[in-house]
Amino acid sequence: MIEKLIAVSLRNRIMVLLLAVVLFGFGIYAVQTNKIDAIPDLSENQVIVFTQWQGRSPQIIEDQITYPLVTGLQGIPNVKYVRANSMFGMSFIYIIFKDGVDNYWARSRVLEKLSTVNASLPTGVTPTLGPDGTGVGHVLWYTLQTDGMDLGEQRATQDWYVKFALQNVDGVSEIASFGGFEKQYQITIDPNKLNYYKVGIKEIMDAVNSNNNEAGGRKFEMSDMGYIIKTSGYLKSIQEIENIAIKTNNSIPIKIKDVAQVQMAGKARLGIFDLNGNGEAVGGIVVMRTGENADEVINRVKLKMDEVAKGLPAGMKFNIVYDRGKLIKESINSIKHTLIEEMIVVSIIVFLFLLHWRSAISIIIQIPITIAASFILLNAFGISSNIMSLTGIALAIGVIVDNGIIMSENAYKQLSIRQEELDGG
Repeated sequence: MIEKLIAVSLRNRIMVLLLAVVLFGFGIYAVQTNKIDAIPDLSENQVIVFTQWQGRSPQIIEDQITYPLVTGLQGIPNVKYVRANSMFGMSFIYIIFKDGVDNYWARSRVLEKLSTVNASLPTGVTPTLGPDGTGVGHVLWYTLQTDGMDLGEQRATQDWYVKFALQNVDGVSEIASFGGFEKQYQITIDPNKLNYYKVGIKEIMDAVNSNNNEAGGRKFEMSDMGYIIKTSGYLKSIQEIENIAIKTNNSIPIKIKDVAQVQMAGKARLGIFDLNGNGEAVGGIVVMRTGENADEVINRVKLKMDEVAKGLPAGMKFNIVYDRGKLIKESINSIKHTLIEEMIVVSIIVFLFLLHWRSAISIIIQIPITIAASFILLNAFGISSNIMSLTGIALAIGVIVDNGIIMSENAYKQLSIRQEELDGG
């Protein structure tokens, strides 16, 4: 079989050269379109279900949320196993699928199953899916650098302006905010006043909820013009909350300010984010969507940051504290230089040992063609160009030229033997 293949190749040299050129061309295209990352994504194919129930102990979370979800999510096709973790106020379910399963197909199956499990959960508890990212999807971290701006204002800028803008970038799964204070109105109730006015906490909650909404009216026509009536009742200040009437006592309204103190404060925090020991900072983490090109996503996010920076408050700017793009460029450039050096060294050694430029060229030309063709396979199997894959190619260069050297040496040997037989005859 091999003899016939060699014979056919020798008789059709032009066709072999054309095939090699076509293969090299496709390989060059594959090199340009191959996904680039610094590290390979070896994380499991998983879908995370996150459920929050504030103020509950881990044991209650385990009994009333985690256990019903784990048992209810059983039976999803192509699932390897289901893991769970219960902590104070939160439950995490990790559904591990088989490696070949499409991530978005898996997420849709989990959503279908969740629709049947919600009825067994406590009232007001809604499980949500985690971002469609992986364990190595954190490609960029940034902070908002300011000149003494309040941490609450910084967090508000991050949550209501920066986050929404960057989440629209193609390839970004989520912008996870960190640091600062999440602003909220807090009502601090005086229990003695509650007892004096005979008011319950439930009544205060109902009063605030019922006074913080909008109501639609109807449309009517007058003087050939149409008017739409609606009421706007969203709370906008501390004073409005203080003046909410809870109930009346002898025709006298009992207001929130009579039994409690209202203030603007930050949400309770479980920790802080300190930047290099210089104090607290506010920022976000860019989480890349599964299967995206990390290098392209980072570049798109940086371009979007330039646009977003124009709308930031005076004195505020982006400060990138972690950028995988630099690691990607340094890693890829290092491997590229190694490949080029190896090709040059191998070419020189082959030429010196054979001392025949035509034979040396026939061996050396295999190196770029084989490397380019290997990227076709990388794209076919969805493998990115990273430290491990490119290092494997670099290590294989010696194997690539081995066959050519052995074949050339064997050909020289057979030719010399035949020449001696002809001379002796």
